[in-house]
Amino acid sequence: MNANIYKLCNIAKKKSRYIIGLMSGTSLDGLDIALCNISGSGNQTHLEVLAFETMEYSSSFRDEIESVFSKVEVSMKMLCAMNAKIGIAHAALVKEALKKWNVKVSQVDLIASHGQTVFHAPKTSNINKEFPNSTLQIGDGDHIAVNTGIITVSDFRQKHVAAGGEGAPLVIYGDYLLFGHSSENRIMLNIGGISNFTFLPAGGQTQDLFATDVGPGNTLMNQYMQVNYLRAYDKEGEVASLGKVNNVLLKSLLDYSFFTQNFPKSTGPEVFNLNFLSDAQKKSNTELIDHQDVMATLCLFTAKGIAHAILPIKEKYEGLCVYVSGGGCKNPLLRENIIKELGDVPIENTSVLGTDPEAKEAVLFSLLANEAVAGAPLAFPEMSGAPAVCFGKISFPS
Repeated sequence: MNANIYKLCNIAKKKSRYIIGLMSGTSLDGLDIALCNISGSGNQTHLEVLAFETMEYSSSFRDEIESVFSKVEVSMKMLCAMNAKIGIAHAALVKEALKKWNVKVSQVDLIASHGQTVFHAPKTSNINKEFPNSTLQIGDGDHIAVNTGIITVSDFRQKHVAAGGEGAPLVIYGDYLLFGHSSENRIMLNIGGISNFTFLPAGGQTQDLFATDVGPGNTLMNQYMQVNYLRAYDKEGEVASLGKVNNVLLKSLLDYSFFTQNFPKSTGPEVFNLNFLSDAQKKSNTELIDHQDVMATLCLFTAKGIAHAILPIKEKYEGLCVYVSGGGCKNPLLRENIIKELGDVPIENTSVLGTDPEAKEAVLFSLLANEAVAGAPLAFPEMSGAPAVCFGKISFPS
């Protein structure tokens, strides 16, 4: 037997595994690194987060990623180079985090790398309807494995697409295993660059379980801040709080076909970007309004997109509670807007469930890697348009 296969078999047989989850989202702010100890699999999974760190990207590295990010046309030479460079950079950041935590490489069984999404193209966004659902994440798993010496599971979204889904959102399985509750109907809302949620009906029943993207999260606000204020994001909603919502622009933004599509659905910065905003401003004749007013409007637009998706569930299910994760947790104005839109629905951060809101997605990908190596398929419904499948491709260090 190949020595790498033998090692992988032994990892699968262990009572518990040390797995590092990596997540770099569409905000491009850095790499989330979560070190988890996971025992069991499926419904018997027990997960403990041992350490978490967000390693910020340099501005030059972020610029390089942006050169191939969410664009219809890019330099193939640059795309090819960045696939390798991101993998090498992520490996270096993992080693830096391990050194900081005083953890040896030999103690880590697996790395679970989400990669960097650079384009997401569900059928609904394709002009040519013969094109299948597709999505592309770069940051090669082989480079991570070779440069860390740790077996790496990566490229999780491709199996979901191959099985008939859109490749997003993908964390429904982990949400189900970690956060389902016997008596509380839960929505696990993640506000990253794009907002998405998993609906977890009480009692662990899976008939009405689903996950979906719901629209922009931080992406439009971040992009607007970067162009007009030369800041990465609107810290604590400071700029938006100084502005006044323009209802004419708001109506134009909300008048978009994505919001009337059935669940589950997926989207990305390929749709919700500054061109989208510019088109809405032209249609509503609001091109000359103050930047602060644009930011206030974008903040409420984001909240309304989220609430629009949650309110029908509220009407159907009593005792609904929303648990929020992602960078959007740090924007108090966005949170206030969501609370106003949802009325009496309780809203909490996932910290009350024992999970750092900023670590949640990295943690859930570590769980998917655990399932890929040590799990077995559960009786589970379609997840965002595809059946439950084993996700991830395995890269060996040598």
